Amino acid sequence: MKVGVLSGGGDAPGTNAVIRAIVRKGIQDYKYEIVGIRDGWQGLFKNDFFPLDVEATSGILPRGGSILGTSRTNPFKDKEGPDKILRNAKKAGIGAVIAIGGDDTLGVAHKMNELGFKCVGVPKTIDNDLCGTDYSFGFMTAVGIATEALDRLHTTAETHHRIMVLEVMGRYAGWIALDAGLAGGADVILIPEKPFDMKDVCAFIKRRLGRGKGFSIVVVAEGAKPKGGTEIASSESVDEFGHIRLGGVGHYLGKELEKLLGVETRVVVLGHLQRGGSPTAFDRILGTRLGVAAIELVHEKKFGYMPALQGNKIVPVPLKDVLGKRKTVDLELYEAASVFFG
Repeated sequence: MKVGVLSGGGDAPGTNAVIRAIVRKGIQDYKYEIVGIRDGWQGLFKNDFFPLDVEATSGILPRGGSILGTSRTNPFKDKEGPDKILRNAKKAGIGAVIAIGGDDTLGVAHKMNELGFKCVGVPKTIDNDLCGTDYSFGFMTAVGIATEALDRLHTTAETHHRIMVLEVMGRYAGWIALDAGLAGGADVILIPEKPFDMKDVCAFIKRRLGRGKGFSIVVVAEGAKPKGGTEIASSESVDEFGHIRLGGVGHYLGKELEKLLGVETRVVVLGHLQRGGSPTAFDRILGTRLGVAAIELVHEKKFGYMPALQGNKIVPVPLKDVLGKRKTVDLELYEAASVFFG
């Protein structure tokens, strides 16, 4: 059988580990022909395929990004889109597809599977907000990068007696902000799940000032918003799945804190640095395990499923059970973290 592999949505460190594992397991154990589909679902629109063999995937384990490329293409925006994908896949002899992606990419895989195009998903999001899996690859790498940034900001904040605000990714869920904030000793952590009050943020920083601490570190997820307000967008344009581009809450906080407290404040937006570079050992191993499990699901004809990490086991989870839901931060965990605020 010929099996196609694609990656959609934002890149995540560990994607190449998934691809490598699919290819190695699929060819060595099942004698499948593996085909790379370039730039997500867009590749099936444009018939943009290339052969993937063991040689083509040699050496990609430590590489960030995706050798397949990616896009946020939504075939269902065009009423002819799904039929075109079905025709192109049939013409190319592709019998099944493994789609590596988040809620949007996997949502397309689920719909295409229902139309008769055999699909298996692999969960991918650095935000770690996909239901059904304890962790998604790329998350630990992003947390590590954010933690290192906080460590570096501590020294300059202390030296210059400043407030430093670090804005990290996290559209709907504050997992990166929370984990990096805890690991990096942030004095305030702000997440989308709990709208913030500037009075509370100022109170935490004043408490530090009262203890003789002349600097503070604030980490904020891009989707965090003030009480009674909305998320702050960096652009009014939306992608093909209707998502607006968020960004700017860090600068909003910086201006407000400087105005309310009279303390010099600087803002750092990590942005795509969190996605880039070599994946951590955890993400390489998780990506490898998910890739092996994905091609096994294809071999078992278990389509419409994705492999997921639950505890220390990789288990199959129906796509229909996870799509349209979000794994948000447990507020009990956030309350535990708040012990260290201020």
